[in-house]
Amino acid sequence: MASPRENKILIIIPAHNEEAFIGRCLESFAAQTRTPDELRVVSDHCTDNTSGIVRGYQEQYPWIRLLERKSSPAHQPGPKVVETFRAGLEMGWDGFDFIGKFDADILLPARYLEQILQAFREDPDLGMCSGELYIEHQGKWTYEPIANPGHVRGPVKLYSRKCFEAIGGLRPYIGWDTADTLLARYHGFSTGTLPDLQVKHLRPTGSGYSRKNAALQGRALYNLRYGWALSLVASFKMGWKRRAPALPFLAMAGYLKAWLTGQDRMLNKAEGAYARHWRWQQVRGRLVQGFRNGQAGSPAGERRAQ
Repeated sequence: MASPRENKILIIIPAHNEEAFIGRCLESFAAQTRTPDELRVVSDHCTDNTSGIVRGYQEQYPWIRLLERKSSPAHQPGPKVVETFRAGLEMGWDGFDFIGKFDADILLPARYLEQILQAFREDPDLGMCSGELYIEHQGKWTYEPIANPGHVRGPVKLYSRKCFEAIGGLRPYIGWDTADTLLARYHGFSTGTLPDLQVKHLRPTGSGYSRKNAALQGRALYNLRYGWALSLVASFKMGWKRRAPALPFLAMAGYLKAWLTGQDRMLNKAEGAYARHWRWQQVRGRLVQGFRNGQAGSPAGERRAQ
């Protein structure tokens, strides 16, 4: 078996005012049985003590680096995160075999990176892999049901270099963290999660839900070239998962606005055709499995890696 250090890992964490979480997050990286070769925290327009906390860890661990960036103070959940990530990538990534985009509000189990690397070694077609996110509810940690099991979530993405290069890196649009999984499949890679790796998500996705964020979800569906019918199905699914009855209508209003104004798309026509075909396959697969088992299972192609 290859020596662990033959597979060099670069982790980039975009951070905006994360003083409540960043210390615990970095502690979980420092406690790894296989630490990253380099971890870059990109402090983006922070007005709290995020940078100061990271400096303390940087002094203690030579593989942690801080980059401070001044961008617009406007909140842009898709493009701004990707642009901040790219700022970290611009420091150079030659020689790294795996590229990770992680959030500042997660806690990793101790063997996280060790076991993810093992999954990549065992499956040469695996392009993207992660654990699964859990949130605290009434004193217990439970699976965060924003996405189906098997889907590699935005806060914990680790890519093989080959996959990352094939998909052209991350695209600065709302919906980037769905586009990358579709593009990985488009280019012949598999994606999957390790269910035994339970990552604690300290700030649940959707905790900042608003009418504006719902409209942005609709724009993401437009960016992904899902089309009207598939976008409607996806909007109602999101509304059901987040217990937000108004979300489908607000999302479709966002889709309509993007369509009327002719906004740029994230995927080209060929990629969009693949995305629609893939998602309709998932819808049909869940319906069939739902009839068989009384509930839907993991979508085909987004698998829990063994």
